[in-house]
Amino acid sequence: MKTLYSKIIILLCIIISSSSLFSQTISVYVSDAGGFNNPPWFIYKFDENGENPQVLLDEDDGIIWPEDILFLEDQNVALVTSLSTAGIIGKYNATTWEFIENFAEGIAGPTRMKIGYDNLIYVLQWSNTNNKVLRYQQDGTFVDEFTSVGVPQSIGLDWDANGNLYVSSYGGSTIRKFDTDGNDLGLFISSGLAGPTNIWFDKNQTGDLIVLNWNNGTVKRFDSDGNFVVDILTGLSQPEGVDFFPNGDILIGNGGDGAVKRYDNTFNFIENFIEPGLLITPNAVVIREEPIASVNDYNEQNIISETIGSTF
Repeated sequence: MKTLYSKIIILLCIIISSSSLFSQTISVYVSDAGGFNNPPWFIYKFDENGENPQVLLDEDDGIIWPEDILFLEDQNVALVTSLSTAGIIGKYNATTWEFIENFAEGIAGPTRMKIGYDNLIYVLQWSNTNNKVLRYQQDGTFVDEFTSVGVPQSIGLDWDANGNLYVSSYGGSTIRKFDTDGNDLGLFISSGLAGPTNIWFDKNQTGDLIVLNWNNGTVKRFDSDGNFVVDILTGLSQPEGVDFFPNGDILIGNGGDGAVKRYDNTFNFIENFIEPGLLITPNAVVIREEPIASVNDYNEQNIISETIGSTF
């Protein structure tokens, strides 16, 4: 009986120590556009405190003017857009960052990517000649040109609660609205912007659209009718790249000094999450919750199975 109790205690201790198998860690990935059409270019990984930077990709790995990073978690895949004449979205193993293949080619300067309500990947095009929003299946199969008209130098997109798509034009300093079938509904915002990049609908203010304004270093709020409300943040320099921690904190890239800044969910400044000095031109910031799995975890699970078998 003592042997049985001992094995049960050991089993419980192993289960507790093995709980990391089911836990997650947060990493932050940053695309560094360097000198835009001139290298160096990087994809970095940082820990949840903005420390321990790792270079995952650089120009020697084939990236050219990287613009965005998108993870397809069920495939353990990372996609990276390269704003270049080659028009490539590269596909990489999200653990090792080994190149797998070109996910898509021939895009007219791919910039942002997002997964829509239909689980298709929406891709923006920078070119002034062919700049409709493209859609792809998650295996890379081309679906269609989704929008009825193009958005020149498009570089930000999001959907409202009704599924309408909004796309920012950096060069046009406008934001255009499309319905759920991609039909053009006209300019949602036609004035008051100077080089908008990322856009998103604020969950704390129903219907409000938030816009990073690259050329004048502001973050602007507009209501659900496209009316200007307020400059939420001023004094930034080339803001581009945004993502959100599970607690609502916001990371924003600041290209002017190469920092990534952290704010709470009401835009109160917390800290420089990544201090100036390493990054040149951060233009995409992606927060990823990653499952922890290690050889030790695997071995511990085998021990649990063996212990259960020998105990019962």
